[in-house]
Amino acid sequence: MKTLKTFFFTFLFISFSTVGFAQTKTETFKVAGECGMCKKKIESTAKKGGASYAAWDVDSKLLTVKYNSTSASKAKIEKAIASVGYDTPDYKTTEAAYDKLDGCCKYERSDASATHSCCDNAKCTQSACMKDGKCSKDMSCCKEAGCDKKDCCTKS
Repeated sequence: MKTLKTFFFTFLFISFSTVGFAQTKTETFKVAGECGMCKKKIESTAKKGGASYAAWDVDSKLLTVKYNSTSASKAKIEKAIASVGYDTPDYKTTEAAYDKLDGCCKYERSDASATHSCCDNAKCTQSACMKDGKCSKDMSCCKEAGCDKKDCCTKS
């Protein structure tokens, strides 16, 4: 009987400690999109990006994801979503990815010039200014793209 109690408490201890280390996070953020087809694609891409749960609301444009923080991150999930054509708060999709969306999925893209960065000026190519789907923070892309600071490297 004493051995059974010891085994039971050991099992309980191991179970609780395993659950304690699995850090599940829940995040909600906007994802641009338009329809049910977008919903399916956004949710499946979020899961491929590391989410264990993903639900996108067509009306509010909010995506709720749950993920294990030891193996995934919000940034990784956003980056995956942006790679298939949908803008997120921290990652903007490329024109090529956006152009591949079906007609019903084309959403109104926000004006990139609303936030001043090295990607704002037409002289700076998106690929030269982008690093991992985001505008380069160190502004080195401006020099690489041949833009002068006055025209395209203005920080807000």
